This record gives sequence, C-alpha cells and structure tokens, in this order.
Amino acid sequence: MEFKTDALVLRSADYGENDKIVTLLTAEKGKLAAAVKGVKKPTAKLNFAAQPFCFAEYVLAEKGARRTVTGASLHDGFFALREDIAAFYAATCVTQACDLILYEGMAGGELLVCAVQALGALSDGKGAGALVLFLLKALCLAGYPVRAGACPVCGATPSGRMKFDMEAGVFTCSDHSEGVPASESTYRAVRAAYAGEEGTDDGNLRALRLLGAYFSLKTDATLKALEGYLRLLHPLH
Repeated sequence: MEFKTDALVLRSADYGENDKIVTLLTAEKGKLAAAVKGVKKPTAKLNFAAQPFCFAEYVLAEKGARRTVTGASLHDGFFALREDIAAFYAATCVTQACDLILYEGMAGGELLVCAVQALGALSDGKGAGALVLFLLKALCLAGYPVRAGACPVCGATPSGRMKFDMEAGVFTCSDHSEGVPASESTYRAVRAAYAGEEGTDDGNLRALRLLGAYFSLKTDATLKALEGYLRLLHPLH
C-alpha cells in the first residue's frame, strides 16, 4: 500500500552500504520511520529527501511494519541553515524536541506546523527569539505550558527578582514560590516571544537555559543541540 504525506525529516541514519533510515514528522501519523533506498549513491534522485530539515511531500510504500520512501516532492529544504553553524544547532534543537515529544501514532499536525514555521524563521536569521517561541509552543503542545502572566499567588506582575515554579511552569514573585531563581530579563523574553516580539539577547539566552531545564524535567530527556547552541551564543558559560 502506498500513501502520500507532508513530512519533515527529524533525523536520519545510515543503513547498509547505500541506504538511510529517516525519522519523519507527519501530520496524520505523527512520527514514523522509513527507508530511503540507494540514497547514498552520487546519482541518487532522492538524496534531498534524507537530508536534515527536509520538508516535502513523501510517497511511502508500506508493507507490514516496514515503510520505504518511493518518491518525494520538495516543499522547502531550509538550505540556509547549513551555512550558519549557530542556525544549524538551533534548527537541530527544533527537530530534536519534536523527536523527543512525539511517539509513533500520535497526531503531529500542530507540532509539524510549529516546527516548519520555526525553521523558516531561523533560515531568515531570526535567531534565539524564534527558538524561544518554538520551545514555548512545543512544551504547550506536550502538555507543559509556560505561563508568564501575573503571579498566581498575589496577582501582581512579577518584577526584579522572581522565581520560576518548575512543577507548575509559572513565574511568581520571589517571596511566593519555592521555585528556581529567574531574572526579569528571562520573564520579559518569554512574554516578548508570546507577543510576537523580539526579546533582548541576554533575555533570550536566559530564557533558553530555563526552557531547556524545564523541558528536561518534564520529558526526562535532554536537548543536546540546545547545549551546543548556548555555548555558541555565549562561549564563556
């Protein structure tokens, strides 16, 4: 049986002498794996379909539990991401987060849209702010929203020294939580991302550190690409 689906390559691995196995994020079937035959040959027509960040319409042949890519029509290869090491790490963080959040068979439509939008923004040079926004959306879709409104205890807008409740995913005034310390620039970067605005460089950096720790706590998995991205943004820390 063959079927078509829009999909984003989350990762790929060599298989045998000339083949690759790709992990795809699809809208209808969530995450799935498929073989791309002969793709490592120099003349392979489907070479692009096994590349990182490829977003395409895939034709998949399914036989039992095995799937094979028999055709693909490119939507966007996000080629600019390969020309900038920081953008590449940020984009890899996007695909890693999708890979860690979704299981095979789970619907992935909203996450696919968010990931493609994030890769497009990163390709356009939007940088850390685009990654902050993607992680906020991905965490929300995974059931772990981050709230940056009024303090849930006193109702005031947190300012200055504050805390972030790692269990509830909410910023609070410093005296009203046992959470981890959080800076006002972190809080403002999160609010800016939600508002479609760009946070400060320092705020985005701090927000990414916080979101990485929150992601790890909630999913029991580490975004390794985020660690590399943060080192590139601030090599002294």
